[in-house]
Amino acid sequence: MEISAENSPRMRLDHLRKEVSQETHLRGFELEPYDPGNGSNRAFRSMNALEILRETVRILRYNSSGFMAIAALLICPVTAVLLSNVLVDQSLVKRLTIRLLLIAKSSGLPLRPFIKQSGQRFAEMAISSFMCFPLFITLSLLSKAAVVYSVDCSYSRKQFDSAKLYAIICKIWRRLVSTYVWVCMVIVGCVTLFFLILAAICNVFSFIGSSPSIIVYAAMVVGLVFSVIFANAFVICDIAIVISVLEDVSGPEALLRSGVLIKGQTHVGLLIFLGSTIGMAFVKGLFEHRVKTLSYGDGSSRIWEGPLLVIMYSFLVLIDSMMSAVFYYSCRSLTMETTSEGESKPILETVIVSDESTGVQ
Repeated sequence: MEISAENSPRMRLDHLRKEVSQETHLRGFELEPYDPGNGSNRAFRSMNALEILRETVRILRYNSSGFMAIAALLICPVTAVLLSNVLVDQSLVKRLTIRLLLIAKSSGLPLRPFIKQSGQRFAEMAISSFMCFPLFITLSLLSKAAVVYSVDCSYSRKQFDSAKLYAIICKIWRRLVSTYVWVCMVIVGCVTLFFLILAAICNVFSFIGSSPSIIVYAAMVVGLVFSVIFANAFVICDIAIVISVLEDVSGPEALLRSGVLIKGQTHVGLLIFLGSTIGMAFVKGLFEHRVKTLSYGDGSSRIWEGPLLVIMYSFLVLIDSMMSAVFYYSCRSLTMETTSEGESKPILETVIVSDESTGVQ
């Protein structure tokens, strides 16, 4: 009896400490509610690329089931088609490659092996993007909207609701498609402008009698400058898609709003774009080497390496979409003024509320 009486308070104290530590541990992974007026909120302030990645992982752990469902149902099918190039006609790729090389030769650019390989890669990417456009404008857009909705719900501690997501997508689908079409036009315009400038510069250097090496170096400098410009344009387009989901703007207005919003934080967006591009290119290179090249013998490695690489690529696409949404909130916090209490609700939830109030009236 003395032993039990002596140990009972200790057992209760240990049990209490255990409960407190568990509660503290769980609270550490809870997201703070959305409070735009609170500048000290760590979820809504200016963040660098590493902090955005940490925030993305934290959100992923908060609602892992919802994000994994989005990746499995919407992202993986597009990734499987994109990596396998099942829709790409190689005869079209060869014809387009020959035409690109003929244009490069007529412009004075020497056909080095690097130039030929680059032309073939670009032709394959162009044909693949064109053939997969129906998937991009449907499943890919749906996945981006679902990811943005899930991030918005996570910040407000709301559970993922598929019915509410369907209602929101029905409401914003037109402006989402409009913005995506404008994004495609901007990207195609940038690539076209690059080829025109490249051809003009190569013609100038060839006209003044420069050596082939000088022409190649000039083309490489133009390519580096274009890479920076294209990366900036891609970041603006990516955030414009997020804006078209969260705000009542679309098309060129969303692109203009994106350019104004990320002003001063462009370097963060470029780091995010660079990290995502390197990761996706690495996985795609592994798929090309391990599945398309080495598996044509007995095909044994294709059974497990192919699906594994598709899952890895889909996960990178998911993380990239989540980081874009978090980056939007980070940039928005810098330009946001003090608002009313109604702003503490999820942004997308106001769409449903406004629809219901309109229906009641």
